[in-house]
Amino acid sequence: MSDHRSSNATAPRLPDDLGDCETIGPRFNYAQHVFTVNAHRAEKVAVTCDFGQLTYGKLDAKSRRIAGGLIGAGVRREERVLIFMQDVCDWPVTFLGCMFAGVVPVASNTLLTADDLAYVLTHSRSRAVAVSGALMPVLLDALSTCTHEVDLVLVSHPETSPQAHRLDAAGLMQAIKETGVSQVSDFGEWMPAQTSLSNAANTSQDSPGFWLYSSGSTGRPKGTVHSHANPYWTSELYGKGVLQMREDDVCFSAAKLFFAYGLGNALTFPFAVGASVVLMAERPTPDAVFKRWLEKKPTLFFGAPTGFAGMLASPNLPAKEAVALRLASSAGEALPADLGERFTAHFGVEIVDGIGSTEMLHIYLSNRPGDVRYGTTGWPVPGYAISLRGDDGQEVADGEVGDLFVSGESAAMVYWENREKSRETFQGAWVKSGDKYVRNADGTYTYSGRSDDMLKVSGIYVSPFEVEATLVQHTAVLEAAVIGVPDENGLTRVKAYVVVKDGAHVEAEALQAFVKERLAPYKYPRQIEFIKELPKTATGKIQRFRLRAANA
Repeated sequence: MSDHRSSNATAPRLPDDLGDCETIGPRFNYAQHVFTVNAHRAEKVAVTCDFGQLTYGKLDAKSRRIAGGLIGAGVRREERVLIFMQDVCDWPVTFLGCMFAGVVPVASNTLLTADDLAYVLTHSRSRAVAVSGALMPVLLDALSTCTHEVDLVLVSHPETSPQAHRLDAAGLMQAIKETGVSQVSDFGEWMPAQTSLSNAANTSQDSPGFWLYSSGSTGRPKGTVHSHANPYWTSELYGKGVLQMREDDVCFSAAKLFFAYGLGNALTFPFAVGASVVLMAERPTPDAVFKRWLEKKPTLFFGAPTGFAGMLASPNLPAKEAVALRLASSAGEALPADLGERFTAHFGVEIVDGIGSTEMLHIYLSNRPGDVRYGTTGWPVPGYAISLRGDDGQEVADGEVGDLFVSGESAAMVYWENREKSRETFQGAWVKSGDKYVRNADGTYTYSGRSDDMLKVSGIYVSPFEVEATLVQHTAVLEAAVIGVPDENGLTRVKAYVVVKDGAHVEAEALQAFVKERLAPYKYPRQIEFIKELPKTATGKIQRFRLRAANA
């Protein structure tokens, strides 16, 4: 599995291109697989969260009770259960319990507004909801306006509900029931009273396993349907194959479990090898992350460029000797070379940058531990094929910008009730990623931006990311986002939005000169606007469409 190069023309075949991976049989239940793999680790800690910890044995037992309880409550195979929970031990218990029963968990963004949550509830037609106490007010508002009926609501740690928000925990639970929900129960009290399900649902590797909703950076999120086999393949190909995750690793992900990247980092990858996971309910601020680094001693950390920038700018950045990291990972957006180099210089640890997507479940193009080329996204992950295509659909030559298509076993099945978008994205064996890339002479790939973010200036394509990556090299700049705006003649010109570091100051002219010294003259930003923060999705991706709308 060490070959860096991958054909631009053909999709991978099973099992020849999958190295040492084992193929799986046609009957396959992902949760059953997890329990079987870790049956001999019953006493080992699988998950630690703010409220305690779970051994692998407890994870197995509680998940089976959830499975039995859902079936007892009338939730049938392939019906949906919405997980609207912060990252605590109840999250993986619910996720695996649903899949064990053949029920489909829907991982939901915890930062959704009540309106968006009502949309997801209605769109997924979820029969039950597992919700964190802290998020109950949002769920109540969503249920109050949602036309879809929910039968069961399980509240994880109801004592964490916001006391100042109209009602206390008990009052909120009663108010939720008054919206028409048949049963509202404390998760911790309901689960032990359920009859454990002994045998997993007789699912196949192609059975619907779970849904993830896209981040919604360009509008309403899309319900992305993944199979039972998909998390198996991402764990084998990336968790084991590239990251070389081990049983003695402690994994900590700033990206939350509802995010495809976080689901792999903090559930499917570690559970594939019997590693331990640290979960954190609160937002991944630099200080919150540092606290876990110092107290829980994770060996693998998973973050995003925005988070790494904030941590490196923090006065509380821990010393190398105070942490136990052996490797870091970045995804969500391309990692600027400067961030990776500074992180490695401080901690002596590489950041393995890669690109994945909700549609492919995890990373399919990545740097490798011990062979990191900062400024690039590395090579195709073995088991995946990459194709770069021009506007005419034909392969582009090395050095030319093309639309990235990817093929591999972890591709989603469909967007739920969205045939038009499904046809646009899932094209036979290939998935259109929506990203622009350049393949370099050494076989690595360099990010050029999202397809809908690319700019054409003076008839030449300009990558917003290239300009952004140059701006953040300036010592005063924390973050930057670049868009195209029309000038007085209707021609596209580059505009940059810049967030400066606390206490720093820089003039726009100085930044323009800084870029001119490093890039071709036509790429420098004609306009620079300083703002306090960039608009982003909950997963940290910059919402450039909001910046474009502000200039319309």
